[in-house]
Amino acid sequence: MDTLLIAVVILGSLLIGLGLGLLGQRIRTVRAKGEAVSEADRILEEAQEEKRTLLIEAKEDALKTLQEGESDIRERRSEVRRNERRVANREENVERRASNLEKRERKISDREKEIDQLATEVDELKERQIRQMEIAADLTMDEAKDLVISQAEEDAQYEIAAKYRDIEESQRNEANDKARLIIGQAIQRLASDVVSEATVSTVSLPSDDMKGRLIGREGRNIRAIERNTGVDLIIDDTPEAITLSCFDPVRREIARLAVGKLVADGRIHPARIEDMVNKSREEVEETIWKSGEAAVLEADVRGLHPEIIRLLGRLKYRYSFGENVLMHSLEVAHLAGLMAAEVGANVKVAKVGGLLHDIGKALSHEIEGPHAEIGADVSKKHKVSNRVITCIAEHHDDEMSTVESFIVAAADAISAARPGSRRDTVENYMRRMQELEEVAGDFDGIEKCFAI
Repeated sequence: MDTLLIAVVILGSLLIGLGLGLLGQRIRTVRAKGEAVSEADRILEEAQEEKRTLLIEAKEDALKTLQEGESDIRERRSEVRRNERRVANREENVERRASNLEKRERKISDREKEIDQLATEVDELKERQIRQMEIAADLTMDEAKDLVISQAEEDAQYEIAAKYRDIEESQRNEANDKARLIIGQAIQRLASDVVSEATVSTVSLPSDDMKGRLIGREGRNIRAIERNTGVDLIIDDTPEAITLSCFDPVRREIARLAVGKLVADGRIHPARIEDMVNKSREEVEETIWKSGEAAVLEADVRGLHPEIIRLLGRLKYRYSFGENVLMHSLEVAHLAGLMAAEVGANVKVAKVGGLLHDIGKALSHEIEGPHAEIGADVSKKHKVSNRVITCIAEHHDDEMSTVESFIVAAADAISAARPGSRRDTVENYMRRMQELEEVAGDFDGIEKCFAI
């Protein structure tokens, strides 16, 4: 019974609590709805207030914009009125200027008429004066003009000729001084101690018995020597010496070497002669090639054909007036290079032209004609440049076509004219002796003199 009562009491309590909870929830719901309505009313009022505020501000902005537009319109109207006044003023100014220009044009037209009238009067006066001058001078205007022009031309030609003569004389003196300086410097820088060499044509023998051995039985040895060398052996009364005679210096050198080897060996017969001649020929050919190469290196010249180098080497055995032609060619090459450098010419062309200017002398005994032409033809055959060929061909001419040709000719003359370069002939020596005797005999008190 108690338990049931407790249960009833608990159940009742639960029901009461549940009812109270539902009642509280309802009360809260009603209260929340009231608050929401109140909030909605408040928001609506605020929106209406904001709307009224925005409308007011929009009206104020519109009013302000309208006022500003009216003010701008008024300013523009004022500016338009000002521009209209300026345009009106300018039109007035233009009208005044047009009026002034018309006045000036009328004045200028009147002045031009006056000038034309004065010009006419001046022309008439000038014609009257010219007629009076023609009457006084007894000359027409054209005749007087021709006379004045002729006199002016004569005076101008005289002055031009005098000026040209002065300039030419000045330039000639300056050129001579410059040439002397250049040539002097070139000679000083290339002072050579080498003098002329004598052509070797004699072979010394240990005894006169060797002459008979060289002749051989019935002359077979001397014939074998002459046949193999192309050189004539002259065996005369000269003690312990024989003479070699040949127009070809290379063959003469081969014969000299061969005869020297035979004399030193002592075995002289045709087979031995042929062997010695061949060996001597090989030695001479080797010497020719080495001499040519040495000359090319010393002259600092490159790109020459091997045949040109060999012909240069042959000049080692060629002499002109007692002067070795190869040494002379080297000297000319150096002189020409120095002078070309001083005057601004082509140094390479001048050096090669100087080195090869006498190359024709290596073949002058084989080909007829001047050695300059022979050298030019040989150089052209072996692809030497045309400017160098011109130097070779013109180095003995009176007129040269290039500066380098003139330089090579001058260097050739300098090398040939320096003391000791060439042997004087007997005729030149005797003429010098006579001139010296004549100079000494011109002094007072000298009756007779002899140059010794």
